[in-house]
Amino acid sequence: MAELIRSDRAASLQLSEIVKISEAARARQAEGHPVLTFGTGEPDFKTPENVIAAAHKAALAGDTGYPPTAGKPALREAIAMDAERFCGFRPEIAEIMVSTGAKQVIHNAFAATVNPGDEVIMPAPYWTSYADIVDFCQGEMVTVPCGADQGFRLTPDALEAAITDKTRWLMLNTPGNPSGAMYSGEDLEALAEVLRKHPQVWVIADEIYMHITYAPFTSFRKAAPDLADRTLIVNGVSKSYAMTGWRLGWGIGPVELIKAMTAIQGQCTSGASSISQAAALEALTGPQNLLAERCDAFRARRDMVVDALNAVDGITCEVPGGAFYVYPNCEGLFGRTTSGGKLIENDADVCEYILNEGNVALVPGRAFGLPGHFRLSYAYSDADLTEGCARIARAVNELKGA
Repeated sequence: MAELIRSDRAASLQLSEIVKISEAARARQAEGHPVLTFGTGEPDFKTPENVIAAAHKAALAGDTGYPPTAGKPALREAIAMDAERFCGFRPEIAEIMVSTGAKQVIHNAFAATVNPGDEVIMPAPYWTSYADIVDFCQGEMVTVPCGADQGFRLTPDALEAAITDKTRWLMLNTPGNPSGAMYSGEDLEALAEVLRKHPQVWVIADEIYMHITYAPFTSFRKAAPDLADRTLIVNGVSKSYAMTGWRLGWGIGPVELIKAMTAIQGQCTSGASSISQAAALEALTGPQNLLAERCDAFRARRDMVVDALNAVDGITCEVPGGAFYVYPNCEGLFGRTTSGGKLIENDADVCEYILNEGNVALVPGRAFGLPGHFRLSYAYSDADLTEGCARIARAVNELKGA
């Protein structure tokens, strides 16, 4: 049998810890255990009916051919109007490209601009795929720990200290995954003041959770319009409109960057699905009342989960400003032992124990670059979240050595 020789760029890529946790949970479920999985960032709401109807109509009308690589003009126009309505700036159509999900936008950007040895500043905790994409594109990730004491947010001083002559990008995510941290307009302006001194550093602002916020949202491009010529805004319909499976995201950035990214996409996937584009067009131009309704539902879930976890001895949970994740500190459980005598030494041990003893799947903080925590997604039903938090509490209470 022939041996596969993986390319250097692919050799280090492995299944993410999120996927591994999901697979472990499925294995326990297959054994008959009633596992509750809070590991994935996928809303439990349905795609709005008007969006589904628009997709169906487009398919029946024959809108099934190859779309333009950068996206259909009507959708790009709707994205521009959406940015003006919700973010306070109106990009040109040439500044917009549509991709098969927001993740592809980020990959396109790094693939189009990062050379071996180029550095990307990554505030931690960060979404796991950011690191994998930088690694795949042969860049060097500069991790900047941003703990709970600073609201899981990058400070201007920390940014300044991380910048070198090799720095190519700063990766921002607001509201953030996995912490739910939000940068205020003042926070973003303070970071922009640092960046103004370093014209070689560009900014990717992943704002995919902008409609799931519990405080006023500010887009980086609104906060620092003078940096628009080196800013890429990433967004999409996956989270806000419960359209994860439609795989539709977009980037807003300088024209030359968008051209380079489109060239990359043209040799990868070409244009995003024509039917998904029709659906996204309806999502952006149709009724928007569901955004506030669903945000209110997420807020209530957040409050319930934060209160429940903070009642558990050894766990402390900050109140996130947006998205649908909490990122509790579990270091208070380190040093305790299970009934079987196993020592809990780190966040991975905590998550493994809670899965095996409590039948709740969580993701350890080490996957997000800031260990000592775990991520719990509250994009699930109230009943499951209530039961899951009760299971976590029972499992923790059975540990010895508190």
